[in-house]
Amino acid sequence: MNIKFLTFAVLTVLFFSCQSTPKNIAYFQDIDEYSKRAAQDSMNYDAVIKNNDQLLINVTAPVFDQELVAQFNLPQTSYLAGGDLTVAQSPSMQTFTVDREGYINYPVLGRIKVANMTKFELTKYLTDLISAYVENAIVNINIISFNVTVLGEVTRPGRINVANGRITMLEAIGIAGDLTIFGNRQNVLLIRERNGVKQYARVDLTKADIFSSPYYYLEQNDVVVVEPNDTRKRNSNFGASENYSLSIYSAVLSTVSILATTIITIISLNKK
Repeated sequence: MNIKFLTFAVLTVLFFSCQSTPKNIAYFQDIDEYSKRAAQDSMNYDAVIKNNDQLLINVTAPVFDQELVAQFNLPQTSYLAGGDLTVAQSPSMQTFTVDREGYINYPVLGRIKVANMTKFELTKYLTDLISAYVENAIVNINIISFNVTVLGEVTRPGRINVANGRITMLEAIGIAGDLTIFGNRQNVLLIRERNGVKQYARVDLTKADIFSSPYYYLEQNDVVVVEPNDTRKRNSNFGASENYSLSIYSAVLSTVSILATTIITIISLNKK
């Protein structure tokens, strides 16, 4: 009777242990304890313009004077769609390239330092300058070269174009199809370049303080690398399609081994 009871107890403990959620899988596990105030601190974000950025700047005015406004806009160019000479040309806006010293050459205004300014700051600055020539000028700026890259243990790794100049790490990972079951959520690597210097940071996605992290919002050309967890590393010699089955097999085999050892030990002690 004692052996049966102990065997039943061991099986019960092992069963519920296998059913428990691994602590390194769920996102934001301490979200209930996280300060809402701290989460709001990171919401006031605006993209900072960097060297080599491509800026699309368009100037309009409520009372539209074609000739007056046109001098502050680059002329449109045309290209042949698909290189087919029989296809009509499509107009395309030209862009301003931020040079390695952080300047752009702007019509009428000349050489302007724009690097390290936010979109909001540059918009206000240009609006003030152009308003001396165009009454109630309206300036719109887009960073069309804003891209981030997500690599590693995600479903769809690759480069992401950010149309509105604002994207969070979580959004980028979501666009990449989320982490695979083999992604290390506790040690996501972020590679960032500022003023020609590479920066590296580690982010733990199981912690809610990601929301107030300086790496929550991604910058132009940021690279997010999701490293493999220990299971993936151990099974690196197997094909991707075999890894999941192998991990289940390893878990079952480990459980059976522990159970068998426990039962044999109990029987041996009972005989003594």
